[in-house]
Amino acid sequence: MNPVTIVTGGSRGIGAATARRLAHDGHHVVVGYRRDHDAAARVVADIRTAGRHGIAVAAEAADPEQIQRLFDTAADLGPLTGLVNNAGVTSPIGPFTDLRVDDLRRVVDVNLIGYVLAAQQAARRMSAGGAIVNVSSAAATLGSPGEYVHYAAVKAATDTLTVGLAKELAPRGIRVNAVAPGIIRTDLHAVSGAPDRPDTAAGRIPMGRAGQPDEVAGAIAWLLGPDAGYTTGAVLRVSGGL
Repeated sequence: MNPVTIVTGGSRGIGAATARRLAHDGHHVVVGYRRDHDAAARVVADIRTAGRHGIAVAAEAADPEQIQRLFDTAADLGPLTGLVNNAGVTSPIGPFTDLRVDDLRRVVDVNLIGYVLAAQQAARRMSAGGAIVNVSSAAATLGSPGEYVHYAAVKAATDTLTVGLAKELAPRGIRVNAVAPGIIRTDLHAVSGAPDRPDTAAGRIPMGRAGQPDEVAGAIAWLLGPDAGYTTGAVLRVSGGL
């Protein structure tokens, strides 16, 4: 039986790369996305080209009813075995004192409340052998001063969520881990007002370059797979040395 995995934020960046990688590895994949139907449809087409079943479901990450519908739809493909909690937003880069409350609330809603809601649905539905991977960030330990301290704080909460939930679900045979990407070439930087950040930041990355979404997807696929069968509560850094 093929694994069935939900990837939230699966229409672009790390999420899209992960959905494609998982399909290549034999997973049926449900692509959660917010509003870019065409991008989600392209990812699903690639999943099907790989010979797996794919479904795209529009769902607002912080809405409990929409998240439940996402998981209900995934049940059409079979019992849920995996969740990649990846849907995320940031806000304009800038000093902490310039942070707007609306931006703060949106970052908390999507990156923390959204992760909790999805993980809760997964924990209710998974049986032994299931696995959750939360997409955190190297910012959780670096703090991102002068950029987005609030985002870093929320990602630190993601790490805590990962450790606590791993311990709670371990007796049921469900594993929970996280990946912590560094600076990756995605459109997240354009949204935050610094589209060239992967290039301008390269000098402070020990490996001398930004990462690619596929490099993060490979780590996620490993954490979901049987080779990571004794790994839970881990935060795997994929940051080029940051």
